[in-house]
Amino acid sequence: MSQKKMALRDLSFNNTAIWPQQYKVGLCVLIGAVIIGLVWYFIVQDQRTELATLERQEADLRTEFETKQGRASNLEPLKQQLAQMEQQLQQMLRQLPSKTEMPDLIIDISQTALATGITNELFQPGPEAPKEFYAEKPIDLRMVGTYHQFGAFVSGVASLPRVVIMTMHNIVLTPRGATPGAKIGPNSILQLAGTVKTYRYLDEEETAAQQQAAATPAQGGGT
Repeated sequence: MSQKKMALRDLSFNNTAIWPQQYKVGLCVLIGAVIIGLVWYFIVQDQRTELATLERQEADLRTEFETKQGRASNLEPLKQQLAQMEQQLQQMLRQLPSKTEMPDLIIDISQTALATGITNELFQPGPEAPKEFYAEKPIDLRMVGTYHQFGAFVSGVASLPRVVIMTMHNIVLTPRGATPGAKIGPNSILQLAGTVKTYRYLDEEETAAQQQAAATPAQGGGT
């Protein structure tokens, strides 16, 4: 045992050719282990870190893909629903008066008021105000009648052949000719004054003109 230790102690790296065979093998194994360790530390370990990073990126991309795929699968039903809503909107707009029907409609509204016994002291249509897909027509009015006559007037307008939408603006309803402190009843004479607006749909040419007018300022501002 001491001879082996002495022999190991006496070995010199300057003269490895005369080393016993087992020491040469041991030295080669040691050098190989050191090389493998260095390769692992400097190459393989970095690659494992890069692999872990790539695996995380793959998981993130897979999640993003699944999210976008879910949205894409719902896109077609949403498009169909939007198309149905647009079709329904066009059908509703077509129920409104057209440009050529508007003058007759205003006359019908005035005649309906007269037919119920209401006195039109003022019935003055104003200029149209085009909007995105419709136009509104204001009418300044001052009418005199009873509660029942005004109710019959609203009912008569609702029964006209064309769909009539009227919105009231700054409408004031006050007693007419009543003595101070007198009780207002169903047959009391009232005055209704203010502005109502009725609406019609824009035809294709008018809609195109509206879109062009809306796009013109944006194009001018960009130059």
